[in-house]
Amino acid sequence: MFNKKIFDEFISKKNKITSLSIFIAFNILLFTGCANKNTYKPNNERSFVLTTFTILADLARNVAGDRLLVESITKPGAEIHSYQFTPSDIVKTKGAKLIIENGLGLEAWFSKFMTSTGDIPNVKLTEGIQPLLIEGDAYSGKPNPHAWMSPKRAMSYVDKIVDAFIKIDPDGALEYTSNASTYKAKLESLDKELRDSLSSIPKERRFLVTCEGAFTYLARDYGMKEAYLWPVNAESQVTPRRMVNLIKKIKENDVPTIFCESTVSAEAQMEVAKSSGAAFGGTFYVDSLSDLNGPASTYIDLLRHNVRLITEGLSNSAVKK
Repeated sequence: MFNKKIFDEFISKKNKITSLSIFIAFNILLFTGCANKNTYKPNNERSFVLTTFTILADLARNVAGDRLLVESITKPGAEIHSYQFTPSDIVKTKGAKLIIENGLGLEAWFSKFMTSTGDIPNVKLTEGIQPLLIEGDAYSGKPNPHAWMSPKRAMSYVDKIVDAFIKIDPDGALEYTSNASTYKAKLESLDKELRDSLSSIPKERRFLVTCEGAFTYLARDYGMKEAYLWPVNAESQVTPRRMVNLIKKIKENDVPTIFCESTVSAEAQMEVAKSSGAAFGGTFYVDSLSDLNGPASTYIDLLRHNVRLITEGLSNSAVKK
């Protein structure tokens, strides 16, 4: 005799078993799909290279285009001379095809850093460049490492980057060479733009006073004199003697406006401005780009920002405060 209650219970149990089976099967498929997604690496995944600081990364990206991934070891705003690298910086190097440095003693930490990275090739972008020497300080006679502050010398950096990229990726030679040619044309145009801007400053006012002596190459290229509180940030101790000497130069040369850099404190330079009667004209970017929303998010923007401040601060319209 048919028992409807027993039949309904049987159907209910069967439906639960079926639903459970479907649920388990679905999750197995889902898990398998996720696992495959996590382990899958596309054949066209880009190789990557590292640079010691953000400015070099920007130069390298303009050469690499979409063919290589370029990252900076240090972040925007980092003080590059005496940077203290961390274990996470070492981890960044895993799988890197190349590490790019400036050289000329800029990255005091780099040799020690490289001993922890294994056998990754590296290239020094100032190799072969005739450096300008530091004058009139404890660093006198040593090379000034800030060669990238001259667009003309930055073109030499670009050539070095092209050679290094072709060495690790010969198949990309045509692309790297083409990208470099396009970018160097922009640097040529920038050089003319900066020259025109700075030439508008009366000759007697072309005296650039900063915290760090990082503008020697730019000053030489565009016919300016230079003075500073210290030669390089690696030795940025402010002494009374340095402050007195700088104040004297500012007064003797009737310098209307002085400046400082983004990666160091401007406190001492503010005191120099106050004591000399000069105005403080703003913050330069030298050793680091700004963040993406800042005024110096690229190398070209960095130089334009700096030269705009110089032109405004040293023009005839500048008023000493």
